[in-house]
Amino acid sequence: MVVYRAFDAADAVSTAIALRKLTRARGLLLLTGADHRLAAQVGADGVHLPERLAHRAQAIRRGRHGWLISVAAHSVGAIRRGQAADAVIVSAVFPSRSPSAGPAIGPIRFTRLARLSGKPVIALGGVNNKNAPRLISTGAAGIAAVEGLLAR
Repeated sequence: MVVYRAFDAADAVSTAIALRKLTRARGLLLLTGADHRLAAQVGADGVHLPERLAHRAQAIRRGRHGWLISVAAHSVGAIRRGQAADAVIVSAVFPSRSPSAGPAIGPIRFTRLARLSGKPVIALGGVNNKNAPRLISTGAAGIAAVEGLLAR
């Protein structure tokens, strides 16, 4: 799955269309970050909501049956607010250079949050090929990475 966070970029539609073509060709899902209108416009598979917008999941679901909706969560409360979503992306699991990551919670706290969710939980934040094995027994449904995918 690819999450495209356009952040109101002027070329958001053309970039999302290019990503849609690429993700279809590779058998991947495309979600747009916090922009359900862009997702509908480009035929995306759904939307990823930041924690502050998790409450919108249910309303978006009503308008788009079949969409995958994920929400970001950094706390137990956020996981509870994301119950209308299909999946929860919990971060930051490990130290991350992302300005929005916040302090790392570590695999033990991640495990507790994953068990509380009742939804598939995906680990994000500082995940790379060296620390990803530490998530095997945590209950993670998957991992997500930004820099962890870059060749070094």
